[in-house]
Amino acid sequence: MKIVIEIPRWLGDSVMVTPAIENLLASYPDAKLTIFGSQVSCELFREHPNVERLIVDKSRDGGTRAAKIYSYAKSAGRFDLALSFRSHLYSRLFLFFLSSPKRYIYSRRKIAHKRGEVLHQVERYSRFVDYITGIERGAGDLKLHYRPYRYERPTLGINPGATYGSAKRWYPQRFAEAAAAMSESHDIVIFGSAQERDIARDIALCLEERGVKNYSNLAGETDIAELCSHIAGLSLFVTADSGPMHIAAAYKIPTVAIFGPTKHRETAQWRNPDGIILRRDMDCAPCMKRECPLKTHECMKAIGAQEVVAQLQKLASRAQKR
Repeated sequence: MKIVIEIPRWLGDSVMVTPAIENLLASYPDAKLTIFGSQVSCELFREHPNVERLIVDKSRDGGTRAAKIYSYAKSAGRFDLALSFRSHLYSRLFLFFLSSPKRYIYSRRKIAHKRGEVLHQVERYSRFVDYITGIERGAGDLKLHYRPYRYERPTLGINPGATYGSAKRWYPQRFAEAAAAMSESHDIVIFGSAQERDIARDIALCLEERGVKNYSNLAGETDIAELCSHIAGLSLFVTADSGPMHIAAAYKIPTVAIFGPTKHRETAQWRNPDGIILRRDMDCAPCMKRECPLKTHECMKAIGAQEVVAQLQKLASRAQKR
C-alpha cells in the first residue's frame, strides 16, 4: 500500500496532524508513506518508520506555481491512496495531477460534528481520516519520533516567537523576568527561528542585566530535528501559541502557554496533562489577526511575568511529587 499525504504548511498544524496519520496507519499498517509539504513540516516526519520519501514543496519560490505542482505530482509516482490535509487551490491541483485511484481533500465544512460542538483542530484532522477509512477511532496523542535531548540539569525552555504574527507574541522583557525567577533551580534555553534572533537576543540581554548566566540561546541554531529533541528533553516550557508549543505537547512537557488573539479551544496543547493556558477573556478576542487591530495588544499586556512564574512553580512542584 502506497499513500501520499500533503501535510499542512505550518509546523504546529503538522504536529496536530500526527494522530490522524497514526489512525490512517491503524487501517493500513504496512503502508509506505510519501509526505509532501513545506520544508519545516516535512522534517517532522523524517524519522517516521512508515515514511519512505519526503517531497518538499518549493512551488511558492517563484515561477509558474501550477507548473511546479504538476511536476511534483507527476514525478511522485503511483499511489493507492492520496490525501491532503489542506484545502488550498494548489492542493486540489496536486491531487488532480497525481496518479492515484482514490483522492481525498480536507474540508473543514465537511467534518462531521454536532450543532454547537467546538472541535479541536486535532479532532478535525482525525475525523477527516475517519471519513476516509470508514472507522471512527477518535484522536489519540500527538506523536513525533525524535529522541529527547539529555540536559545536565533541570531546564526551562522559553519560546518567545510565533510565526503567524506579532499579535500572538508576549514580551521579551517578561519572558526574561519569568526565566530569571526560575534560574536558580533551572538552566534556561531560548528557542526561536532565524527570523526571531532579535527577540531572543533581547531576552538574553535582559537576562544578562539581571545577572543570569546559566542560559543558552539556540534561536536560529537548530534544525527541526534538533528543535524537537531539545524541547523533548525540557523540564518546563513557557511559550506563545506556536509550533514549538505543539512539539512540547507531543512529548507532554509541563508547559505554560500564553494565548491572546487565537482560539484556545481549537489550537491549545492536545492531551498534555501538564499544559496550562494563560489568557484573558477580552471582548475583542479571539480576533485571529496577525497584528492587534486596536493597537493596544491588551490581551497580552494583561498577562504579567509573576503570573507565569506562579504557574511554572506549580508545574515544577507537581513534577517533584511524582
